Amino acid sequence: MASLRAAARLRPAASRVTNSTLQPRFYGAAGAAAAVQSPPSFGEQPFFRGEPVGPIVRTAIPGPITKKAIEDLDKVFDTRSLNMMANYQKSFGNYIADPDGNLLLDVYAQIASIPVGYGNPSLHQAILTEQMASALINRPALGNFPSHDWADILRTGILKVAPKGLDQVFTAMAGSDANETAYKAAFMWRRQYERGGANVEFSEEDIASSMLNQAPGAPQLSILSFKTAFHGRLFGSLSTTRSKPIHKLDIPAFDWPQATFPLLKYPLEDYVEENAKIEAEALADVERIITTHHLPPCAVVVEPIQSEGGDNHASPAFFRGLRALTKKHNVLMIVDEVQTGVGATGKFWAHEHWNLETPPDMVTFSKKAQTAGYYFGNPELRPNKPYRQFNTWMGDPARAILFRAIIDEIERLDLVTNTANVGEYLYGGIEQLAKEHPGEIMNLRGKGQGTFIAFDSPRRDEFLKKAKSVGVNIGGSGERAVRLRPMLIFQRHHADILLEALEKIVRS
Repeated sequence: MASLRAAARLRPAASRVTNSTLQPRFYGAAGAAAAVQSPPSFGEQPFFRGEPVGPIVRTAIPGPITKKAIEDLDKVFDTRSLNMMANYQKSFGNYIADPDGNLLLDVYAQIASIPVGYGNPSLHQAILTEQMASALINRPALGNFPSHDWADILRTGILKVAPKGLDQVFTAMAGSDANETAYKAAFMWRRQYERGGANVEFSEEDIASSMLNQAPGAPQLSILSFKTAFHGRLFGSLSTTRSKPIHKLDIPAFDWPQATFPLLKYPLEDYVEENAKIEAEALADVERIITTHHLPPCAVVVEPIQSEGGDNHASPAFFRGLRALTKKHNVLMIVDEVQTGVGATGKFWAHEHWNLETPPDMVTFSKKAQTAGYYFGNPELRPNKPYRQFNTWMGDPARAILFRAIIDEIERLDLVTNTANVGEYLYGGIEQLAKEHPGEIMNLRGKGQGTFIAFDSPRRDEFLKKAKSVGVNIGGSGERAVRLRPMLIFQRHHADILLEALEKIVRS
């Protein structure tokens, strides 16, 4: 860590950035003043001219201006879950500003949802096009009235980065919606298979019983998820969410099963045989449930890394074993890439790390994509009749256009490679900190997974609060995990700032 600390000392501890200089350079004459340029680190050049040098902490967080704004907001909007009130007009790149002029390095990024920085100039240009204006003003009900260029928007954006083997998409509104509609597709596929194919008509009993919420029209089937999983907060997705009781309390739920997710021991190299046994037992639990549960699972849904549940990892071998089980028992595999997708793990899709012989049946996405939906390849996953998988909007062309611009920016700056390289560097720095402070940074995980890194803290909530006081916005997951979710434009000089901040926290 000595070299990291030395490198950090070469930069100002707190740049004197004024409110005016925080204005992104593309906002026109009113905000044209250039912000302080970040200096190169290890010969790298900052991705964006005008990104601030480092954090500024002028007041306690929240400060007096922010407190008044929160009080005003609370009159019309529930603010009890508020983490930080932001001023997005003064946020830029990797830095989030608040109304009091505080400026924090943001490694939480709207719960892992900002891919290429606040105020990104390329995205700003993308929203000024006539195509975007039309999509915003004339928002279509896509199932009934798609625009003439919808196929082109999909092919040049969402489908351009489709996971291997999946060449179709159903667009949705949010991550929960993406999972919910994927579940519906799985149920309809299963019942279609049981009837004998897409051309077999529904029976009178199917039709009548469906209106009574009874079988066979409302079949006795399930979706299998894992303990400590998170897949959303809508009714179906909430029944597969197992991360925190607060999400589920007082909400009726389906009687769907949950399997054991491997809870690995760290460091991995010290527990190779033990972890292999843990994963084998988890796979055995999956097969037991598939073959014995009173509501047969028609699909297994799994996160590549359980994010809300505590940043729980499993090996590629585990996921290959899971895929083999789903194929063996004719059960669909749904990979929930809502939080892991779009580059954060050093590959565009986290499941690429697994090297599966056959692709997942469906991959859901949202967050960094700024739109949502699920990819699939099997045409039998299209319902056999119209209006079975349908709602008014069925997605949002404006957000699909934005995702296309995000993809272009990721490719222009080679941000997936950047994230892999910076993640390796950052992991090494935290690993050294963990050796120096073993009681403060425990169970470090995410090696080889880009910047999708986490560790456990015995005083996690205090850790997160102190982070803001040293200029970093950081998040937690599970009961005691500190999770890192920086943007894809996070570079080595940002990693140095973060490492210096982490060291201050663990030494305090």
